[in-house]
Amino acid sequence: MDINMNTSAALAQNSNDVVGLTVLKKAINAEAQAAMSLISAIPLPPQIQAANLPPNLGQNINTTA
Repeated sequence: MDINMNTSAALAQNSNDVVGLTVLKKAINAEAQAAMSLISAIPLPPQIQAANLPPNLGQNINTTA
């Protein structure tokens, strides 16, 4: 009888773990979709090219310590 109680308790714990993992996976997927929609909502920066400036201007920052 003690073995049956231990087995049923283990099965109940296992099913609780499966349900918890399923809910966690769905929550992660929902968060990923929300993050992707936020990322896709970011507008692209305008591509303005000044006529008299070289194309490499503004690509590097020169610093001196």
